Amino acid sequence: MYKFLACALLVLWSAFGKASDLSDYPLGAGDLLNITVFGEDDLSLEVRLSDAGTISYPFLGEINTNGLSTGELSEVIRSQLADGYLVNPSVNVAVIEYRQFFIYGQVEDPGAYPYQPGLTLQKAVALAGGFTERASSDKFFVVTEEQADKEPIKIDINHPVSPGDTVTIEESFF
Repeated sequence: MYKFLACALLVLWSAFGKASDLSDYPLGAGDLLNITVFGEDDLSLEVRLSDAGTISYPFLGEINTNGLSTGELSEVIRSQLADGYLVNPSVNVAVIEYRQFFIYGQVEDPGAYPYQPGLTLQKAVALAGGFTERASSDKFFVVTEEQADKEPIKIDINHPVSPGDTVTIEESFF
């Protein structure tokens, strides 16, 4: 009985852990959002974040969303609408389309691809058509969005890939 209860708690904990990982997703330039204000169709919209990471919202003007989670942005909009526009607004923000990641080097179809939650290097390579026959089996590098001006970091095939990441697959010499 105790083993069953412990297993059940472990499964629930891991499920909630993964759900919270997605809600912690930091918004950035290129993300497509659906903003819904319940009961206010004129204030509900679908919007892509600008290259500066901002959105233009009715009544509120330009809102900087860089680094905010969907929940945090929802609260920003809710509190500003409640400050003189609506009584107790209910706001939901959801990501419809994540910004892209980039994969180059020894893959069949290098380029930009839409991010998918749970993306690893192995899955990214699959999206890019797989490795070429000249691809190295262990020379994979990533430059994250936050480290664009830094040296690439060597990663393994199971490393997570984030939106905005630039991945390079090196060539093998043997």
